[in-house]
Amino acid sequence: MKTKASRNPKQPDSWPKIVQPGRAVVRVYRRKTPAGNFSYLVANYADGDKRRMDAYPSAVEAIEAATKLAQRLDSRDYVAASMTKQQAIEYANAEARLKPFGVTVDSATAAVAHCLKIVGDLASLQAAATFYRERHRQVTAKRVADAVAELLQHQTANGASPRYLPPLRSRLARFAADFQTDVGNVTTPNIQEWLDAKHFKPHNLKSFVTMIHTLFDYCQSRGYCDSNPAQGLQRVKIKGGSVEIYTADEITRLLSAASPDFRPCIVLGAFAGLRSAEIERLTWQDIDFEQRHIVIGAHASKTATRRIVPLADNAAEWLALTPETERTGSVWKHTHDQFHDAQQITADAAKVKWKSNGLRHSFVSCVFALTNDAGRTAGFAGNSPGVVHKFYRELVKPADARQWFNVRPQSAVESATPAQLPFGHANAKQNFIPT
Repeated sequence: MKTKASRNPKQPDSWPKIVQPGRAVVRVYRRKTPAGNFSYLVANYADGDKRRMDAYPSAVEAIEAATKLAQRLDSRDYVAASMTKQQAIEYANAEARLKPFGVTVDSATAAVAHCLKIVGDLASLQAAATFYRERHRQVTAKRVADAVAELLQHQTANGASPRYLPPLRSRLARFAADFQTDVGNVTTPNIQEWLDAKHFKPHNLKSFVTMIHTLFDYCQSRGYCDSNPAQGLQRVKIKGGSVEIYTADEITRLLSAASPDFRPCIVLGAFAGLRSAEIERLTWQDIDFEQRHIVIGAHASKTATRRIVPLADNAAEWLALTPETERTGSVWKHTHDQFHDAQQITADAAKVKWKSNGLRHSFVSCVFALTNDAGRTAGFAGNSPGVVHKFYRELVKPADARQWFNVRPQSAVESATPAQLPFGHANAKQNFIPT
């Protein structure tokens, strides 16, 4: 180690001391503290022209640090002096890229090197930066209740179905009541914990998850949150139950017990296979008595696809019991909740268990039994041949299926017109069941 203690050899203990192991020079200063002791300061120019004073408790430690610093500066100067043209261009480009951010090449490379120790490679570093940006976007504060009100207004303005809006409003109102906070503060664990505590039944749980997902999709698109926390919720699995169907005797009892305004709904489910939601959306104008078919428009169908279902003779006879003057507007003129109330009231009066989707299951099973054609049956039911084969094959014998479609009102039975197999007689416009 080469040191120059002082310009004056007669004063070997003079300060500052000069440490110069090579070309670079580093000075070490001694300062007296208020307590009467000494501290030793190394003038550090490693970061450029700006000097930084590094303090050490003893002269030996200060000179040792100054020596290492001078050697590092020497090495850096050597590299700078031996840079190729291409290296110089790369340095200039790096400096230019960093200039808008007020960051030096040295500090930038130090930060990158530190991050690489953590994540391993540049690709991971870029991914981490992207992830951080996505998680720390600037969002507009919006209370959950206000976001729900805004969503409902948006859905209404965009023509959402009147059937869809009430359950959306009801479920999200319950959600908002328990989340008195900003949308951006709601996390996936928060929502999952809330759902778990409610102990919803599977179908109800799935409905809540779907509607919460809709809410946060809307909020994310408006900048109220940086991501949709509903995407990480536990998946809801609904086990398929067994297909329950009615007998001819049971459907007869249900039709006899039904009120005049609910009886057409049973007829459309049992003898045309309409879903309850489709029945609630159906109008009398969709039922063509002359051409003997029912048109389920795309707006009413579950699959948003228009389909035509033949009107069975016995279905037409049951529907004709409704006075013609009353066959205007919606077939079911009451609310969705009242529809479900009517189901249970009718079942109780008939002393028959109300079977979930039993009317539709019975229709599809009977049609498949009579036609043995999954494709045509699926076309009438509005589902797929695969579903027909999987759930409805051989549930009903052809003889029982014929009996099903011969369940007729008493007035028709007592009339002179003989009972005929629906869709099978010579005058039928839609003939798909063989005699």
